[in-house]
Amino acid sequence: MTGYFETGFPLPKALTDEFTKQFPNVTWKIREDQFAVITQNAPRVLADDPPDLMRLPQMSELVKDGLLKNLDSYATAYGWDKWPASQLEQLRVDDKGQRGTGPLYAMGLNFSLTGIFYNKKLAQQVGMTAEPTTLAELDAVLAKAKQAGVTPIAQFNGGATGGLAFPLQNLMAAYGPAAPINDWIFQKSGATIDTPTNVQAAQHLQQWIKSGYFAPDVNSFDYAAMMSRFIGGQSLFIFDGDWESGNLDKQMAGNAGFFLMPPAQAGGKQAAMSAPLTFGIAATAKHADCAAFFLNWVATNQKAREIDVTVGGSHPMGPADAYMPPAKQGTVTATTLAAGAKIGQDNGAMDFIANATGSIYAKSWTPELQKLVAGQESAENMLKKVQSDYESQIGG
Repeated sequence: MTGYFETGFPLPKALTDEFTKQFPNVTWKIREDQFAVITQNAPRVLADDPPDLMRLPQMSELVKDGLLKNLDSYATAYGWDKWPASQLEQLRVDDKGQRGTGPLYAMGLNFSLTGIFYNKKLAQQVGMTAEPTTLAELDAVLAKAKQAGVTPIAQFNGGATGGLAFPLQNLMAAYGPAAPINDWIFQKSGATIDTPTNVQAAQHLQQWIKSGYFAPDVNSFDYAAMMSRFIGGQSLFIFDGDWESGNLDKQMAGNAGFFLMPPAQAGGKQAAMSAPLTFGIAATAKHADCAAFFLNWVATNQKAREIDVTVGGSHPMGPADAYMPPAKQGTVTATTLAAGAKIGQDNGAMDFIANATGSIYAKSWTPELQKLVAGQESAENMLKKVQSDYESQIGG
């Protein structure tokens, strides 16, 4: 079996290793790259050297070009169509390239969730006595950290990956509803990212930048460096996903906490980037049936579901009544799993704004966010530029 996976994430490798233990006749040859590189390489790789299983970026263009295998027959055979529909909604693409309906072209290894991780010792040091429940309370903690000489946020934004998209989208959700953001990502007709509440969010992010709440070299370090700094106690916060929960439970046992982005108004609904860790099968994959069997095994095998929780820190995909591995009370993993339930109650799940088109992350969000940090772009113009690029990329 051949795989093309995202570097820095241990879950897929842990699952493929366990799969080979249970099925010794199956071995894996895995290539890894950063997500932004996968985004740029996806069409060429799927066409020229099709892997059996691949971490997928934005799907619409890949489906239009006939590069991904339609998984509907596997969904029927394995009963995926009987799972909660919301699990698979983001993985469907219709004949117009719009996501949310149509045939199934991908599957998730788990259902991830993003929010804010914090260092408990540093939180105590700067006087954070409780997790913020409003955006104003979060702002106050950031200011306290800065005043205390603690880096408020270590967020990757260097190279080809604009990690400030994480706090930006969280701020968008704090100021406005999640549905219009999903409409934009799913390429619904007339959708725009340049809305009044999103402008407020971008302005708020720009104010954080001007206030010095991010590490001064934010534009020069990558995801791995962000994690190293946070685990090493060099920042109070990072905006990241529950795929790190198991890692943080090991490396920062008892010292890492997590909370969802607080709303702008007290008592407001909460939202989060929450989506399947998306994998697909190349249209011309040599071992498509085995890849589909693996995807079903990930969602239904007890050991695989345990790995999803302990290594991935996320809620497994699968039937509503499937075995749910217990998470140890007081761990980051237990906290992120509970946060997922809150997002479900508030109907606040969003896909990632980097997934709106195949090139929006590398060619639009990343350079524009880097310019925002450098003082070369305004919050308002950033959204106008991204929307213009988006319309060009989808042919609108």
